[in-house]
Parts: sequence; structure tokens; C-alpha cells
Amino acid sequence: MFSTARTTLNTLTIISSTLLSSLAIADNLSYSSPESVGMSSEALERIAPLLQQYVDSGELVGVVSMLARHGEIVLFENYGTLDMDTGAPIEKDSLFRIYSMSKPITTVAAMMLYEEGKFQLTDPVSKFLPEFANLKVMDEGGSMVAPERAMTMQMLMSHTAGLTYGVFGDTLVDRQYRDAEILGNTDLAEMTSRLGEIPLQYQPGTRFHYSVSVDVLGRVVEVLSGQPLDEFFEQRIFSPLEMTDTFFEVPADKKPRFGTNHSFDPRTKTLEVSDRPETSAFANEVTFFSGGGGLVSSTEDYMRFSQMLLNGGELDGARILGRKTIEFMTQNHLPGIFGGASKNTNADLYGMSRGTGFGLGFAVIEDPAGAGGITSAGEYYWGGAAGTIFWIDPVEDLIGIVMIQHMNVQVPLRNTFKAVSYGAIVE
Repeated sequence: MFSTARTTLNTLTIISSTLLSSLAIADNLSYSSPESVGMSSEALERIAPLLQQYVDSGELVGVVSMLARHGEIVLFENYGTLDMDTGAPIEKDSLFRIYSMSKPITTVAAMMLYEEGKFQLTDPVSKFLPEFANLKVMDEGGSMVAPERAMTMQMLMSHTAGLTYGVFGDTLVDRQYRDAEILGNTDLAEMTSRLGEIPLQYQPGTRFHYSVSVDVLGRVVEVLSGQPLDEFFEQRIFSPLEMTDTFFEVPADKKPRFGTNHSFDPRTKTLEVSDRPETSAFANEVTFFSGGGGLVSSTEDYMRFSQMLLNGGELDGARILGRKTIEFMTQNHLPGIFGGASKNTNADLYGMSRGTGFGLGFAVIEDPAGAGGITSAGEYYWGGAAGTIFWIDPVEDLIGIVMIQHMNVQVPLRNTFKAVSYGAIVE
């Protein structure tokens, strides 16, 4: 269990038993030697040169990595640069655009309201968002047809609602999303109002298609709670979990910890700055609280959120969800939603490997061999557009997090970090 100590760890280290007694403790995190939780220090030392090589080669700008087993941090390391413009080094408390790693947080928020009896998973979304009451579906021929099933709350959480993103494809529906600037609306209410005028891309409940559905879910949270999404998150999740560095808008006094984002330029084979703290949409008068991709967080904060999940919904005395709810969320919901109506193909699963399904807010590993990399059945995970990743393995009681700021990542970061991490498990 994490402690509530309030000191700072400034060293880059794998925690060894000889250093443990003199090691300072980072905010809210409990450290232990790898050996005390059945892992090998020697094996974990392979991680540093691998990640440092990515930085030294220019393939990544900066990296923070963290690994915890049995509730104890055994690795917390930082490499490289936070800001390409200034050359400021990345630190353990640096802040990151986590993009779609916002989705599990929004889904947890919704399931908190579910536990309070505010909705049923089978409820039509239009019960809470009347603007969705008359949605049509655009069929493959471009004709408007009626939905065969109502879009449900469960479908929103599992990307099976028939919505799209508008940026990953070029269908007629995608073009309408772009014309309506769905991801650039003033707030969530305006977004759902405009979505109510655009047809669905697929029949609800017939295929997995990555979409703005969790942004819509965030609007439902606002309607059911009577609070803006940022206030609900702060009062009901971030404050209880002591996640003091997670927000939709980076506070002015924390901007020095917020760096540049980067994109790979295939022409020059180099990383270019794509977003700067001074002008970033994440740091200047945010009103669109994107539950699907709008949060900024720190490695430590996301570890606290992840450990709450692995603990069955509780951390340091703060109960967020019930154990059974989390077990339900981290099952593969796709077969039950599709029934006999599935038109899904593996290619639709947004790059996820075979052996993988999707629950409520998370991808879920069902067949480790099919997943193509070492893991456990029951692992749940997701990542963000700027390369941030996390996974939670209930079988091994293991959490891994890597934070970077790099769109269209070219290196096998997640698989490499996981391979070495699992290779360090000896008990």
C-alpha cells in the first residue's frame, strides 16, 4: 500500500535492498527493493540502457518510466529532455499530455454514478442526451436508415456505439465531424448538440470503432452529476486519491514542469516540436473538458489511479469504486454486446493485437499467446496519442507506466518495456 509520506525522490534508481533504508520517498509512493516483491534488480537494470538509447538516438526526446509490484515501486527513472526549445531536462514530476489515458478516468467517473443508481448500462444514451433521440445511421450506400438498436451506455464505454472520431478516416460521416469541428467545440454540451445532427457511421452494437464516445460519456457524467466534468473529477477522484498533478488545464505555477510535444517527420527522420507550453490548448483557458483525451497528468498521479484499480477500487482509505465493479469493467464486453450482430474484424480494433478484447474503458487481454508479447490473461491497459502507456496485470499484481510526448511513435516502446519488466519476475 502506498504511504502518505511527503518527501521527494531526486535520484534515478532501481531500488536495491542496500539503498532502501536511506532512500527518500517520493510524494505518496511506497518503495521497496525488487527482490522483496519477487523481482530481480539485475534484470531491471536492462531497462535503463534501452530507454536511454532511444533518447540518445533521437528517436525519443524524454522518458519517465515506473514499475510497481504488490503495491511497491521498484523502478522510477527519467531520461532526456522535457522541452526541446529550452533544453530543460525531464524530471520525475514532469507533466504529460496523456490524451486517451483520460478515457479510463472518465469511465471510472461514469461507473461511480452507475454504483449510485443514476443509470443502467442498458439505458439508451438519449435518455440523458435528448439531442441523440433522432439519430440516423448512414449505410454503406450513403442512405440514412433508422438504428436497429438504441445506442446504450455500455456501448459508449466500449466504443461500439456507432460513433467515429472524424480524424482517422475519410468517410462521409468523418467529413461531417471535421466540418462540425467536433473536437474543437466550446464545451461538451455544444459537442453533443452537433453530434445529434450527424448520422452514426455504424449500426450501434455491431462493431468496435474507436471514437468520441468517451467524450459523449463525459457529457453524460455532467448531466447526471449536475457538475462540469473538471469539478466532478477533482472532487470525486483526484482529491480523494491525492492526484494533485492531474487536470484539464495546466496551472500557471506548474507550467515549468510541462514541456513540448513532438511529431516524427518522415522526410527528415527527426522529431519536430508540434505543441509548446506557451500556446498549448492544454494550458490556456480550457473550456472543452475532453473525457476522451483532454487530461494532463504526472507519472506518479497515474500510478495512484492505477493502483486504486488494482486494489479493487480503494487507495489509502479512499474508496472510489467497488471491487466487483472493476472486475466487471475489465472483462471483454464485445461478445455480449455484439451477440449475433457482429461485423467486427480484428483490423477494426484500433491496432490491438489478436487475443485482445475491450471492456468498459480498457483493452483486455484474453489470450496472451495471441497478443504477441509476454503478458497475462486479464491484463487491462490503454495508451495515449502522445505515446504514454500503462498496463495493469492482476495476475502478477504488476503495474507499468511509461510517459513520453511523441505523436506517431516509431519505436516498440510498450513491448520492449514489458518484455524486460516481465523478465525480471523471479517469484
